[in-house]
Amino acid sequence: TALLFFITFQLNAQTKTVKPDNTDSKSAKKSTHQLNFIKTNLTGIVFKNYSLQYERVLTRKFSFAIAFRTMPSTTIPFKNKIISLIGTNDSNTKQTIEKLRLSNIAITPEFRLYLSKKGFGKGFYIAPFYRYAKFKTNDLVFTYEDISNVKSTINLSGDLTSNTGGLLFGVQKFLGKHICLDFWLFGPHYGSGVGKFSGVSSKPLTQQEQDDLRQQLEGLDIPLTNKTVTVTANGASLKLDGPWAGIRSGFSIGVKF
Repeated sequence: TALLFFITFQLNAQTKTVKPDNTDSKSAKKSTHQLNFIKTNLTGIVFKNYSLQYERVLTRKFSFAIAFRTMPSTTIPFKNKIISLIGTNDSNTKQTIEKLRLSNIAITPEFRLYLSKKGFGKGFYIAPFYRYAKFKTNDLVFTYEDISNVKSTINLSGDLTSNTGGLLFGVQKFLGKHICLDFWLFGPHYGSGVGKFSGVSSKPLTQQEQDDLRQQLEGLDIPLTNKTVTVTANGASLKLDGPWAGIRSGFSIGVKF
């Protein structure tokens, strides 16, 4: 709501009259620049991510942008490719990936420094940014066995929140009077992530069932991440805490006004 209010407010001042840097008699004439950009990332759609970014030019060299991204509850992109890399030896991990459904949101503010002489939102830029992201699932499935070797499952649900900072390198170009093309070339970011997932068993778990379920949860291979596993007769919980990293890249198209 705050973002929509901000955009609506800016629509009341779509253009700003600025004086060119060269103030000689030939360039004394005032020029008008379009200072507002609304864009969507086309590359993200492949990964079932849908985003909207608003950018406001502040000066010839600097601008501020904020983006909102969302992914509805869906299976993991390239699920079959991930499973093929894991192989067929780890059946429990394979089953978890096959049934897992994720949703997420992310908010990314950034400041841009345009290095082009033309500026005003055009050319090569460097952008320090911060990203808040939240991932949610209700389908983290784990299998355990009872004393008779009968297999049962438990569904863990919960969310993971990450806070990261990074630096984006990109190029923005204009196509005609009202179209802009934004290329995110390379944007590594790094920070931390914290998550908690829990599930309640449909029946009281025996000690053997608890031990087997605990073994399955502790065997979850997440590099550089601290895991805290708790299993009782009523269910289980899994806490994760560790570094979080990613790379921003893609291609956006939008309008300028």
